[in-house]
Amino acid sequence: MEYLPLFVDLNDRPCLVVGGGEIAARKASLLLKASAKITIVAPDISVSTKKLVDDKQVTWLQAKFNGEQLADQKLVIAATDKQAVNQYVYEQAKSHGILVNVADCPELCDFILPSILDRSPIVVAVSSGGKSPILARQLRARLETLIPPGYGKLAGLVGRYREAVKAKFSKLSMRRRFWETVLQGQVADHVLAGRDDIGEQTLQAILEDVTPEELQQGEVYLVGAGPGDPELLTFKALRLMQQADVVFYDRLVSKEVLALVRKEAEHVYVGKQRAWHAVRQEEINQLLLEHAQQGKRVLRLKGGDPFIFGRGGEEIETLADENVHFQIVPGVTAASGCATYAGIPLTHRDYSQSCIFVTGQLKEGDLDLNWSALVQPRQTVVVYMGLAGLPVLSQQLLDHGMPADMPAALVQQGTTEHQQVWVSTIAELPSVAEKEKPVAPTLVIIGEVVKLHESLEWFNVEESS
Repeated sequence: MEYLPLFVDLNDRPCLVVGGGEIAARKASLLLKASAKITIVAPDISVSTKKLVDDKQVTWLQAKFNGEQLADQKLVIAATDKQAVNQYVYEQAKSHGILVNVADCPELCDFILPSILDRSPIVVAVSSGGKSPILARQLRARLETLIPPGYGKLAGLVGRYREAVKAKFSKLSMRRRFWETVLQGQVADHVLAGRDDIGEQTLQAILEDVTPEELQQGEVYLVGAGPGDPELLTFKALRLMQQADVVFYDRLVSKEVLALVRKEAEHVYVGKQRAWHAVRQEEINQLLLEHAQQGKRVLRLKGGDPFIFGRGGEEIETLADENVHFQIVPGVTAASGCATYAGIPLTHRDYSQSCIFVTGQLKEGDLDLNWSALVQPRQTVVVYMGLAGLPVLSQQLLDHGMPADMPAALVQQGTTEHQQVWVSTIAELPSVAEKEKPVAPTLVIIGEVVKLHESLEWFNVEESS
């Protein structure tokens, strides 16, 4: 980060703009929005600048720039069309210890004027550090559609009730929970829809009715993190991830997804892998319960979907038995995400009318699966955690009648920058794995639909990374 984003109070503070052209007028207009007290120094001024002077919004000093004009100024903007003058302004400002910005010259800038989305009192600033102002403006335009003007009214409403909320709730944690409830519920919905009066009435009612005890109740969020790509998270998943006080996560949660969790949240790794458990499942269940009973909002972040080979049901059973409130957010399961990113449809009118998911984990060196169901024609079989038992899986399917040339694929770390796909047959797949040595998590996909990989492959790892 080359520049630290700061919001500076310039209300009635003296600021100097050197230059009288159109650029200077734009810079002065931006400072005016912050209620700065502006002096423009220039021998001559443009029509736009003259209008600011005539409207008594700025003071015009008709002169060439000199260092004495910097007295008492809080910041300086150089916006002339003469490089030597701009350089001189920069040097003089530095010698006086005053922050300076030279238009269109990032190397001579102590600060950058960003592209601004104004939803006062909400203000969003976007900057490229002077590298690409046009890109910054384009990003701001995108934000315009995501942050409607109603958010300014909502922020104003919150500001009017801050002291009342402080008076009722002494603890910061309770106030944070109160406002999160308000800003994600009916109050926000009403204000953003233009029903300001109803929104305020609803806020008053909530403030009167809610008790400190209610705000101190713990809760568990069981959230599916998907197969790796953070853009596959649901909106609800992201919202709850930003509310958590503590997060318990496993090894299948990508670092990109984990980075989206609330920064202040405590992180606890409880991952499991074959033959090694960081924390036993019973211990995880107990940890979720204990932290919720302490009044914390607990995020249990699980790779894929928590109810598909994720033991999510076991975890919430413990919570339900103890009457702890919980929410469950589904995620994109590995079968769907990895197959899609590999260009392999799980079903297809010409090849497969059904799909079956199974776990390939070995138990005492063997697989206990319904083999006759797995070898049925015109279906797709997806095997989770099947890498270690792949030789057993392949031999059993062949022994139960699956054709040796049945297409099969290995999808390593699907949806991520590390994704790799190897296509073969069910008979040859163990040899492919022995040669290529894929790493977990790797999904096995078996069926005629695998033939479509070559023509439907779309996810270019090199372009996406």
